[in-house]
Amino acid sequence: MASSVDSAKLGLSAFADTNVAELREGRTDEDIEIVIRAAYRQILGNAYLMEGERLSSAESLLRQGSISVRGFVLAIAQSELYRSRFFYPNSQNRFIELNYKHLLGRAPQDESEITYHVELYNTKGYEAEIDSYIDSEEYQQKFGENVVPYYTGFQSQVGQKNVAFGRMFQLYRGYANSDKAVGNKQGRLTWELAKNTASPIYAAANSALAGTTSGNVGGIYRIRFMQAASPNSTVVRRSSSELLVPYEQLSSKLQQLNRKGCKVMSIAAA
Repeated sequence: MASSVDSAKLGLSAFADTNVAELREGRTDEDIEIVIRAAYRQILGNAYLMEGERLSSAESLLRQGSISVRGFVLAIAQSELYRSRFFYPNSQNRFIELNYKHLLGRAPQDESEITYHVELYNTKGYEAEIDSYIDSEEYQQKFGENVVPYYTGFQSQVGQKNVAFGRMFQLYRGYANSDKAVGNKQGRLTWELAKNTASPIYAAANSALAGTTSGNVGGIYRIRFMQAASPNSTVVRRSSSELLVPYEQLSSKLQQLNRKGCKVMSIAAA
């Protein structure tokens, strides 16, 4: 973890020393309430929750011990509340980014993780997409049955690429910001994941460095790629081609080219 000064500049100081929210044996009503609040804050991306939006049935089951914390997390993520805030208004890539952030506490590391979840949703639907995070071995190792997910992407982890550290800063914009309030509904990591490059670290919106840097997103991009040779052709040589693609279609176009066997040579702002 960074120093306290660096943490403040990057927007991490608000939760750097926060205790993990966990339900243990001998828990009190106050302990349960702390876990419930922590789960809503994490899974709903720090968005404000009105009293009438709370999942009273799931909360009751948790208080009775009928479901674990993991079960409560699943209930939130499968709810119409979560869908209305993050699934319906966002692009598919942005929704997947947020699922990684909310449910596994990190950002997707590469394009293959996005592609996997796109295909999973397209073939098996919303519930299977959410289950895949919470039923994963990674979730179990990090949080188990009784710990509320929390941000792990700011720390080096066994089995995780270091590039994920920078990716997390693209998704986390400070403790005062909510994922529901962010205006950009497109994927924030599309550019870096498509090019397999490291993500730059920008100061969080509520930090002292806010406004000093900006990302290269939006607009039109030129993709140069090598066209795959036809399997029925006797010509081995591949031809070079270019495409102009809007930013919001960049990820899907790259996936399409990959499926066709094309090799992307470069991606640049047009």
